[in-house]
Amino acid sequence: MNRDESRPAAPFHADPYKLQTAALIIIAFAVVLFLLVQARFLLISLATAIVLFALTSDAINFIARQRVGPFRVPNWLASIVALVMISTALLSLTSIILTQVNTVLSTTLTYTERAPEALAAMFAWLGEDVEMAVFSSFRTVEVSGYLRSLAGQAGNLMQGTVLVILFVGFLFAERIWFSTKLTNFIGDAEQAERVGRIMGSIIHRVNYYLLVKTLVSTVTGAMIFVVAKAFGLDLALAMAVITFILNFIPNIGSIVATVLLALVAYVQLTDPSLTLAVFLIAGAIQFINGNVIDPMLMGRALRLSSFGIIISLAFWAAVWGIPGMFLSVPIMVAMMIVCSHVPALRPIAILLSREGLPEAEDELPPPAQNSLSDGEQPVSDAPQAQDGQAKDDTRA
Repeated sequence: MNRDESRPAAPFHADPYKLQTAALIIIAFAVVLFLLVQARFLLISLATAIVLFALTSDAINFIARQRVGPFRVPNWLASIVALVMISTALLSLTSIILTQVNTVLSTTLTYTERAPEALAAMFAWLGEDVEMAVFSSFRTVEVSGYLRSLAGQAGNLMQGTVLVILFVGFLFAERIWFSTKLTNFIGDAEQAERVGRIMGSIIHRVNYYLLVKTLVSTVTGAMIFVVAKAFGLDLALAMAVITFILNFIPNIGSIVATVLLALVAYVQLTDPSLTLAVFLIAGAIQFINGNVIDPMLMGRALRLSSFGIIISLAFWAAVWGIPGMFLSVPIMVAMMIVCSHVPALRPIAILLSREGLPEAEDELPPPAQNSLSDGEQPVSDAPQAQDGQAKDDTRA
């Protein structure tokens, strides 16, 4: 008999270091998830402020580089003008949303008594018993309670808007010192420049995504308004605004907007043929704008996996609710770009990308030039450290 076969098999011993590392990763993930849920109002406002800051930072740099005769627009003036414009836009948009939400809620209350009968009539082809069962089920739904809950959540929108404006203001105040802080924090000018280019790539792609989404959502909302007005719907403007907002939720936002429009049309018109016409027209608009025009304008700017978008949407919806749905794509873009430039995390970027080809090093944008006006040059300790290191090398 072979001597190796006569030996008993060695018992399997798990590596304590690997078990400890896995346990620490699980604990860290649980702690981060707990903090994301508990501080979601603050974190949602901060994430929104960062996105808005990224949208306007390049514009401020462009304005600050302009000259009016012998004078150049200072950074503080460009930042104040941008903050005033952002504040005005956010407060105006919040007021419009709250107004339309109140309109929808008040109109819905008037349709509450008619809604169960109208919805039950949709199942009349299944028989009278099924119709009566559906009617009884809808009558037991406490619509007024749900509406009060929605009104309470909408009331928090103004508080979040004020907090976002404060965050954006402080980000603008720290903007001109960011490159200096980044260099001193990392301690390596070349590595700091690479990190800045990665952040610039994230900002560029998120900005392009938001601009395309805003354009497509605006056109879609306007077309839905025309369709709703043509059919004489009372909530034409409200449905247009809701469609514009929901189109920022990837994949499912357009479906929800189309179904809501069809339900509103059916409850008000009580005509299945007209409701079907509204549904088909709205569905065609959403399909063409969302599946033809949107990808054509977006091109290869995102290169995100559709399945990854659904997973990200479900995760952030579970953690942050409806605001998490709106922020899911920008967060996923940032994760994919960061993972693509970290060798240990590059497999994650491959899974998140559409073709398995995440961003390469040569696709990073050139380093951004910090547009500081005269007299605003920050003091950095990095050059001094480099000079000292050069002297030590010379002595050696």
